[in-house]
Amino acid sequence: MNTYKTAEIAHRIGIHPNTVRLYEELGLIPRAKRASNGYRVFTDFHLEQIKFARTAMEVEIIQSGLRRKAIEIIKSSTAGDFDRALALTNDYLLQIEKEITSAEEAISIVERLLSGRELELQPKAKADQLCLTRQETADRLQITMDALRNWEMNGLLTVKRKQNGYRVYTAEDLQRLIVIRSLRSANYSLAAILRMLRALYSDPEANLREVIDTPGEDDDIVSVCDKLLTSLQAAETNALQMLVQLGQMKKRFGSNPTL
Repeated sequence: MNTYKTAEIAHRIGIHPNTVRLYEELGLIPRAKRASNGYRVFTDFHLEQIKFARTAMEVEIIQSGLRRKAIEIIKSSTAGDFDRALALTNDYLLQIEKEITSAEEAISIVERLLSGRELELQPKAKADQLCLTRQETADRLQITMDALRNWEMNGLLTVKRKQNGYRVYTAEDLQRLIVIRSLRSANYSLAAILRMLRALYSDPEANLREVIDTPGEDDDIVSVCDKLLTSLQAAETNALQMLVQLGQMKKRFGSNPTL
């Protein structure tokens, strides 16, 4: 098996030597043996393991514990337990596929709501007169009061007030809240939902999938980083590549990759 110094392995992969050391400290690659002069000695397995870790961590997906699962996969491979790493990766891929389905379904629900194809909350005559308190609204939608407050504080909903200062929620507010709830349940961020709502206000015929997944040039960094569907699809592609890499490492390095 070939051996490499820290700078050599970093050069082959195209990263800084400090990144190699960081991967070692985090347990994403095995501890390197030391030469008589104290220098670290890396092997072909270290080289392939770094490539694998970079594939697994390329897409920043933190929801539903996906990031944690990716790290668990990397560490299983680091330990040479390729069978466990493969099993975990298959589970990881399955969860990503479920997240994609959930995100797509949420968009479909919103499209039906906004096109009027969903059932009305109330008969028309009563809907115009609907006036609920915050607690009644939360109970009606089966969400928490804190969620309502959070959505309002982040600009997703502006609620009218009575003369006594109490908030009142109308049928139109409830319809908007159902949209927000549907998207939040699929892990769309508040920034992405706000972007979609603003776009629909300007253009009711806007393409929801494009709007919610495409931050504007003036959006802040949190919003720019939020491209849920794009990120999930990229993570799915990477998970498939991880299966290929793990299969190759298992075949090449067997049960004692660091020897």
